[in-house]
Amino acid sequence: MVLRQWADERPDLDASPMAIVGRLSRLSRMVDNALTDYFAEHGLDRASVDVLFTLRRSGSPYRLTPSELTRSSMVTSGAITQRLDRLEARGLIARRRSEADGRGVVVALTDEGHELTEAVLPGHLDNERRLFDALTPSQRDTFARTLRKVLESLGDKTD
Repeated sequence: MVLRQWADERPDLDASPMAIVGRLSRLSRMVDNALTDYFAEHGLDRASVDVLFTLRRSGSPYRLTPSELTRSSMVTSGAITQRLDRLEARGLIARRRSEADGRGVVVALTDEGHELTEAVLPGHLDNERRLFDALTPSQRDTFARTLRKVLESLGDKTD
């Protein structure tokens, strides 16, 4: 309807990108809400899950430096510090002296953090899969590749 209205009002302009941007915006809100609701069921927020999942997927012994976490999350070091403070207060992560140099700090999943991550991850993946149930596996792959191509064309290097 919106595109038809623009075509009637300004036939000299190509308004077709509005269909993509509008749908991506609506999809983003729906995905954000679904993820936020699921994580809240476990007493978590997306920022906390980002840190926990980053540590978990780093492999045993599930520890990274704050700089490595900052690069992985693409947020400021101040934002990482706030996330770490909250997670440490809950006993989900621990900051320890680096064994490599003794001066630096590493952030490690605690046993409780590891258990929570293991409990949350399967449902999180089911939740994300459900969001794209309308697509076949092949369509999901194509969609992901197309989104990557657009993101890279805009300078995004993260995947």
